[in-house]
Amino acid sequence: MTVTILVALLHYYVGIRLISHLPWASWVQFAGWTFLGISALLQPMALLARGIRHAAVRDAGSWIAMTMMGVFSSLLVLTVLRDLLLLATAGLHALAWVRVDFAALEKNSALFAIAVVLVISVAGFFNARKLARVVRVEIPLRNLPARLHGFRIVQISDIHVGPTIKQGYLSRIVNQVNALEADLVAITGDLVDGRVHELSQHTQPLAQLNARHGSFFVTGNHEYYSGALEWIQELERLGIRVLLNEHVQLTHDSATLVLGGITDYSAEAFYGHHRSDPQAAIAGAPADAPKILLAHQPRSAQAAEAAGFDLQLSGHTHGGQFWPWKYFVPLQQPYVAGLHRLEDLWIYVSRGTGYWGPPNRFGSPSEITCLTLVAAQ
Repeated sequence: MTVTILVALLHYYVGIRLISHLPWASWVQFAGWTFLGISALLQPMALLARGIRHAAVRDAGSWIAMTMMGVFSSLLVLTVLRDLLLLATAGLHALAWVRVDFAALEKNSALFAIAVVLVISVAGFFNARKLARVVRVEIPLRNLPARLHGFRIVQISDIHVGPTIKQGYLSRIVNQVNALEADLVAITGDLVDGRVHELSQHTQPLAQLNARHGSFFVTGNHEYYSGALEWIQELERLGIRVLLNEHVQLTHDSATLVLGGITDYSAEAFYGHHRSDPQAAIAGAPADAPKILLAHQPRSAQAAEAAGFDLQLSGHTHGGQFWPWKYFVPLQQPYVAGLHRLEDLWIYVSRGTGYWGPPNRFGSPSEITCLTLVAAQ
C-alpha cells in the first residue's frame, strides 16, 4: 500500500508539473492525465503479475505494465530535470542576469521533455528487442602460456527469460553464440525471471550451445528469486555445468586453464550454504595456471583479487540499461560496464544480453561478448 501511494503521488507530480503545461488543446492534456492514471494503476502489475496463474494473461499484463513502467520512469526523470532548469532560470531572472518569458519556457520545455521521452521509449524498445551486438575484447594476461594465446570465451549475461523474453529471443542468442565458435561459453547469472515449471520450455535452446570445452553458469540474484536449486538442476539437465564456489581445470592444447565460479554475492540471504566464496572456488588450483572467475556481481572483485584470480567476468549492472540509470549504478557496484583493472585482477562487466523489466535499452546496448585471451606485453 505504501508503494502504491508513493507511485500515485509521483504520477500526480508529473501531471501537475509537466502535463498541465503542454501547449496544446485541453483534450491533449486529458489524454496525458488518462495515460498517467492508467500507468499508476498498472505499476503494481509490473511486480505482481507473476502471481497470475493464466500464462497468457500474466504475460500480456507484464508486457503492458513493464512498458508503461519504462515510459513513466523517463517521464519522471525528465520532469525533475525540467523543474531544476526552471528553478535555475528563475534564479538568473531574479538576479537580472537574463530576461525570460516563463509562460513560453514552461510550455516549450514541457513539449521538449515529452519529445525526449518518446525518443527514449521508442528507440529503447527496438534496441531491447533486437539481437544483442557482438562485442570483441582482448584480455592481456600475465604469464599466459603460449598455447592459451587466442583462447576464446563467449560471455552472455542477464538475459532474464521471463514474461517478455521467450524461446525465440533466446534461440537467436544461442545461434549467434555458436557462430562465434567459442572455446567455452560463460553465462554469468540472471538467466531467468520465473520458476522452472513456468519457463523450462523457453530455456530449451540452451541445450544447443556449442563450445570446445562446454558451457558454464553461475547464479545471479534473480535465480534466487526464482528458485535457484531447481534451476541448477534444470541447467545441469540441459548440459550446462553450474559452478558453485568451485573450479574446473580445462586442458587446452596441453595447457591448463582454471575456470572458477561463485554463487551470487547475495546468495547467503536465500541459502546459507550458498555463501559466495572466491577462496573456496580457487582452493586446490595449480599455482602456475591462469585463473578466471565467473561472478555475477562486479562487487565480488575485491575478494576475487585477494584470492588470486587473474580475470573476473561479471554482469548484473546492465550498464544501467537505459538513460539515466547508468549514473546510479555506482551507488551499489564498483564498475558499470566494460574492462577494468583492480591491482592484478582484470574485471570485465557485461552490459547484459537481454534486459530486465521495461523492454527498453537506450544508451546501453545489449551485448554478446567475445573475449580473447592474449599474453600481456
